[in-house]
Amino acid sequence: TYALEELKMATNDFRIRIGVGATSFVYLAELGDGNFGAVKRVMEERGGSRKIFLDEVSVLLRVSHPNLVGLLGFCLEKGEQLLLLEYLANKSLFDRMHTYYGQSLGVLSWSNRLSIALDIARALEYLHSQADPPIIHRDIKSSNILLIDDNHAKLADFGLCKLGPFNDPNRPKRQTSIKGSFGYVDTNYLNTGFVSTKSDVYSFGVLLLELITGLKSIQGSATLAEWTEECRRNKNVEVWAQMLDPKLNGDANMEQLRVLIRICMA
Repeated sequence: TYALEELKMATNDFRIRIGVGATSFVYLAELGDGNFGAVKRVMEERGGSRKIFLDEVSVLLRVSHPNLVGLLGFCLEKGEQLLLLEYLANKSLFDRMHTYYGQSLGVLSWSNRLSIALDIARALEYLHSQADPPIIHRDIKSSNILLIDDNHAKLADFGLCKLGPFNDPNRPKRQTSIKGSFGYVDTNYLNTGFVSTKSDVYSFGVLLLELITGLKSIQGSATLAEWTEECRRNKNVEVWAQMLDPKLNGDANMEQLRVLIRICMA
C-alpha cells in the first residue's frame, strides 16, 4: 500500500489528468525510480463506492497477465480511494482511432488491428478460463484498451468486474443491475439482467466491428452492431468488404475478414 501523501507528491497534487472514467479520474504519477505510473482516483461523488473500489483492488490482486494493466499499489486514506496502476504512454485504442491526435499518428494497418484484437482475446481467455475464480470484465470497449504500441495492447479498468464461478449448478443465477457502456452491452444482458462470459464476448465482437469499420460503437441512434447487421448477415465477402474502414485503402486480408465477421456473428 501507499500513503496518501506519497501519491499526492507523485501526482503533484493530482495536477496532470490523463483519463476520465465513469466513477474516476486518472492522473500521471512520477515514481521515485524515474518511471511513471497512473493514479486512478475513484470518486464517491461520481458513484465510485467503497465496494466498487475494494472489488477492483480484489480483482487486480488476483490477476497477472501480459495483456492486463497491472496494479502497483493502492491507498485508502482520509476518504481518498486511489489505485496506482501501470502507465502506458500511448493512450487508448479509442484515442488512437477516433481522435485528431491519434489519427495524426497515421492509420492503424490491418495487421496492427488484428494484433490488438488477439491481445484482447488472450486477456479475455485468461479472465474467463484461467483466473481463479473466473472473472467477467463487463466493460470491454476501445477506451479501456491501452496501447503498448501499434501492435500490442492491454485491457484496463476492472471496476465493473464480476467474480465467478458462473457454471456452478449449486449457485443460482442472480440478476444484476445493468452495467457497461452503451453500444457494447450484450443485448441478452440488457433484456434479462443476467450477465455471463458471453456478455464480454459480445462486447469483444463490437470491438472487432470497430476495428474493421473504423467507426465508433454508436452510429446516430443505432449501435454499430445494428448498423452493420444487414451487411454481416450477407454471406458474400464482397458485401462484407464494403464495411472496411476506407482509411485502410483496401489493405485487408479477405479470409481474415471472413473469420472476424463469423466471430462477430457468433
